[in-house]
Amino acid sequence: MAVVLAEIGANADRILPALGRIDAKAWVAKGASETYVAQLDSSLQQVRAAGDEAKSLSRNPEKLSAALQLLFRLEGIETMLGSLGEGARKYQSPQIAQALAQVYAEGGANRDRFRQYIVNLAAEREQQFEVMDREAQRCRANLMAPTPPKSTGRKK
Repeated sequence: MAVVLAEIGANADRILPALGRIDAKAWVAKGASETYVAQLDSSLQQVRAAGDEAKSLSRNPEKLSAALQLLFRLEGIETMLGSLGEGARKYQSPQIAQALAQVYAEGGANRDRFRQYIVNLAAEREQQFEVMDREAQRCRANLMAPTPPKSTGRKK
């Protein structure tokens, strides 16, 4: 999984220049919503953070909370990039929109592998917790069981 996460981080690094070609402020001058400017800023921040998180997680891929955080971030990025792509197509140029979509799509297989990994990791952890719970219940039952009477060592 470390290789997949490193590739997700590398894909994030490749998305940044594609986002840098977007001029959302010029879109506003053409009648677009100011929301695009905020989306672009947020996308830049989120893509940088996703790249950093993916690289960090590659060193410890078993950390479920960090994996989920990265997954949710990637899902949010996908939504924002879709919106920015539509805006670029309408207010800037179809080529910029296409370039953004293409560079994002390059990481699709790795994102799919990562999603499946998280599902498998969560299922594995769930199974581990069930085993721990059964063992804890067994231990509690042993502790709560009445102790047998002590034998005095004499035979009748």
